[in-house]
Amino acid sequence: MVDIREVPESDIDRALELAYLVFHDRPEKEVREKHHALLASCDRIGAYDGTVLAGFMAAHDFRLSVPGADLPCPGLTFVGVAPTHRRRGVLTGLMGEMLRRTADAGSPLAALWASEAAIYGRFGYGSATTGVTIEIDSTRPLALRIDPDRRPLRLVDPEEAVGVIGPFHEAARAGRAGRPTRSAQRWSEEWLAEQDEEDEELSPPRIIVLGEADRPIAGYVLYRTKPEDDGGAGAGRTRVPGLVRVDELEADTPAVAAALWECVASLDLTGTVRAWGRPVDDPLLHFAADRDQVRIAAQFPALWLRLVDVRAALTARSWAAPVDLVLEVHDARMPANAGRFRLAAGPGGAAYEHADSAADLALDVRELAACYLGGTRVEELVAAGLVREHTPGAAAALDAALRTAVLPHTSDEF
Repeated sequence: MVDIREVPESDIDRALELAYLVFHDRPEKEVREKHHALLASCDRIGAYDGTVLAGFMAAHDFRLSVPGADLPCPGLTFVGVAPTHRRRGVLTGLMGEMLRRTADAGSPLAALWASEAAIYGRFGYGSATTGVTIEIDSTRPLALRIDPDRRPLRLVDPEEAVGVIGPFHEAARAGRAGRPTRSAQRWSEEWLAEQDEEDEELSPPRIIVLGEADRPIAGYVLYRTKPEDDGGAGAGRTRVPGLVRVDELEADTPAVAAALWECVASLDLTGTVRAWGRPVDDPLLHFAADRDQVRIAAQFPALWLRLVDVRAALTARSWAAPVDLVLEVHDARMPANAGRFRLAAGPGGAAYEHADSAADLALDVRELAACYLGGTRVEELVAAGLVREHTPGAAAALDAALRTAVLPHTSDEF
C-alpha cells in the first residue's frame, strides 16, 4: 500500500531521477537544473512505498483560454510510476489526489499532454485540441494567393523578446481557446532558451516582428535554424538543405501572416520550413497558392482536457447559439458530475441544473471534455458510438452552441 502525499522540495531531485528512469532520459546538468527550478514552482504529489518514491506527478499553475473566458486550469506534467510499481494502483491514487486538490482549489478544469494516448481517457481526460506539422518546400519562393503586408520586418534580441512579443501573445491567446498562460520563466527557459533541449544542432532562437518600430507590432515569428548537411566527404553524397523550424507564428491579419511565412521561407541556405504544432485551420493552408509546396506532414492530438467541475466549466464559457437539452453524464472518478442535467445556454449565458426528465444525449465526461472547447463535434462522437443521441437533432444543436470562430489550439507542450 503506497502513501499519496505532498513531495517536499528536498525530494525534487528524487522525483527527477524517477522521471528520467520512466522516460528513458539522461539530460545534462544544465537541463536537470532547469527541470529542478520548474518543479520547485509546481504543485507536487508523490506515491511513497515506505521511503521509496514510487510515483510522481506535478502540476503547473496555469490559466486556460476557453470560449469567452479564462479559467484556472492546472497543467499536469512529469507523470510517472516506477517500473517496479506498475499495475498496483499508483497512477490511480496520484490522479485521484490531483483531481481532489483541483476541485478543492475551485479549478473547473485540468489539462495535460499525453505521452501515451491510451492512458488518460480512463481518468476522464478527452483530446480537446489537434495540432498539425506543416512543411514548406522553400527551395523556391513561397507562392501565395494574397498580398503580404509590406510594413517593415525587424529582428528582436531574445533578451528583449518577452517585453515585445509577450503582450501580443497574451492578446492572441484570448482569441483562441485551449491556450495556457505563459510565465516569464516558461518564456525564458523553454521558448527563448539559448539551446534547444531536444536538438543541440539548432541555432539559438530568432525573433522577427512586423510593424513600425514606434508602433505596436502586428505579428511575430519565433524560429530556429539548422545548417545544411553536405552528407560528409566523398563524391555522390546527398546534400540536405538547411532547416527552418518555426516554433511560433502569430499575426493579427492574414496579410501579416503571409509576410512572416514568406520571410522564413526565403532565408538563405535553407530548403525546408517545418512548423510543428500549428492549428488545423491555419490560414496558410488556404492562402498558399501551391499545396504541393505547403503540406501537412503530421496530425496529432495535442491538449487533453478534464472537466473537474462540469457545472462550473459549462456555465463559465460563452455559447454561440441557444441550446436546451438534458445531458446524462457519466463520471466514474468524480460522482458529483454524474447524473442527468438540463443545459439551457445561449449567447446570454448558461444554466446547468439537475433534471428528472429523459436525457436527450448520454455521454461520458471524457467525451464532454473533448467537445468543450469546440474542437470535437458531438455528431462525430455519436457516429463513433461514443455518445448516445436519444433525441434526433440533439447532437447538432449542441454542436451549434459549442461552435467557435476558430478551432481551439495550443503549441504549449508541458
